[in-house]
Amino acid sequence: MSDFADVFTGVTPGRRGPGPIGKIILIACWIAVCAASIYFSVPALRLATGQIGTPGTLTVVSCEELGQGRYDCKGSFQPDSGGPAIAVAASPDSDAGDVERAQLTPEGDQAAPTGTKGVLSALALIGVGIGGLGYLPYVLMYWAGLPGRRFAAVTGGVITVAGLVLCIVGVGAAM
Repeated sequence: MSDFADVFTGVTPGRRGPGPIGKIILIACWIAVCAASIYFSVPALRLATGQIGTPGTLTVVSCEELGQGRYDCKGSFQPDSGGPAIAVAASPDSDAGDVERAQLTPEGDQAAPTGTKGVLSALALIGVGIGGLGYLPYVLMYWAGLPGRRFAAVTGGVITVAGLVLCIVGVGAAM
């Protein structure tokens, strides 16, 4: 019966940590989660830097409270190239009456802030990925029993803190 209970506790008698296959699975999941957060933030970063989308001005028309601190904001996007204003979804952290530089998504249904605010907001999720990867070299070195783990731990701490700071700054810029 204790073998069955060990499955749920993750403890293998006589071992410190997971076995070789467990380590591979953990590392694969670790890399996948961190890489996914970086990969999925690239379109927002490209939009904020003006590489994709249509530049213009966003005016937030209304914000409706959905409950539990959530809002649904609608806006009007005026392209720099002229033409009629386009009804779009605005960032839920907007306030009615806000006017800001924005970039219309290629789909044409949402406008995202550009400039410093937009870039920092897009970098928040990248900070999560970078911070998450900070200690990966240390863990690999620890499991392999390689020397230099102290340096890897200190460097991992610095990278993790840098990712955390980038994330906090990005979320702060979005507000």
